[in-house]
Amino acid sequence: MEEWQYTYYESPIGLLRIGGNEHFISELSFVDNADQLTHGAPGISELMHQCTEQLIEYFNGKRKSFDLPVHQDGTEFQQRVWSQLLSISYGKTISYMDLAKKLGDPKCIRAAAQSNGRNKLAILVPCHRVIGSDRTLVGYSGGMWRKKWLLQHEFKTAHGIQTLF
Repeated sequence: MEEWQYTYYESPIGLLRIGGNEHFISELSFVDNADQLTHGAPGISELMHQCTEQLIEYFNGKRKSFDLPVHQDGTEFQQRVWSQLLSISYGKTISYMDLAKKLGDPKCIRAAAQSNGRNKLAILVPCHRVIGSDRTLVGYSGGMWRKKWLLQHEFKTAHGIQTLF
């Protein structure tokens, strides 16, 4: 069994834990308190180093998409949701209803929202780009202030405008 490795990156919106191995990134999560710190295998893979570099570029407004191999376990439906999240353009948002319609069934809105919330690859799989049908910010496991920050950062970088919300 291949050993998982973890590293940390202090981003403008707090400490991020990057987890994975030499083949793919499997976790990018926010660390809000010390009991969330994980100590993995010593050293980090080249891929994890690339992930950190791409995150630095993203936060500096120089990167709009990530080209890293990622993997997270999930049901077929969750995989479809996460795939749809990857198709949301930088600086854009869609509603949970739009997401459900893209999945082919407007009635699956709750299941789509739950799958969105189970995304373990924050920022890399941009679940923060999904908002309420009334254009309000709703639901983000990293905290609403982070969701707002990420959307404003992307909107400003993409459109040269400071605030979206």
